[in-house]
Amino acid sequence: MPQCVKIGGMQFQKIFVPIASVVLVVVAYRAYGWGGVAIALGALVMWLLLHFTRMMQVLKRATDRPIGFVDSAVMLNAKLKPGVNLLHVVAMTRALGELVSPKDSQPELFRWTDASESFVTCEFRQGKLVTWELVRPTQPVDATTTTPPAPAP
Repeated sequence: MPQCVKIGGMQFQKIFVPIASVVLVVVAYRAYGWGGVAIALGALVMWLLLHFTRMMQVLKRATDRPIGFVDSAVMLNAKLKPGVNLLHVVAMTRALGELVSPKDSQPELFRWTDASESFVTCEFRQGKLVTWELVRPTQPVDATTTTPPAPAP
C-alpha cells in the first residue's frame, strides 16, 4: 500500500489520482482519437468498480460479526502497520471497530476486543492508522501455583 505524501497539509494522492486520470484520457485522445478515450474511460471505470467491489466485500464480511470483536487482539496488534487505512483494518478483523472517540471528530479511535477481554485501540487521522495500543487484562494470581512446596519430613 503506497504511503501518502503530504504537501502543504494536503495529501498528494488526493491530487495525483484525478490529475493522472485526466492525463490518461488526454494522452489516449491524442494517440488514438475517440476510440482511445473510450478505452481509457473504460479502464478508469473498471478500476473504480474493482475498488468499490472490494469495499463492498469487506463490509459484507463485517456484517456477520459483532461490532468491535476480533478473534485475537494479540495477532491484530502484530499485523498492524502505520499508514494503513480503516478499510484495510476492517478487512483484517472482519468486523467494524467500536467507536471510542466522539463521532465526527479527529482523531478517530476504534477498539477491537477478543474473547479474553484483550483489546486493541487504534487511532486514525484522516482515515489512516497513526498509533495503536494493545491492552491485556491482568491475570489473577493463583495461590496454589505461587506457594512453594512444603519440605518433606
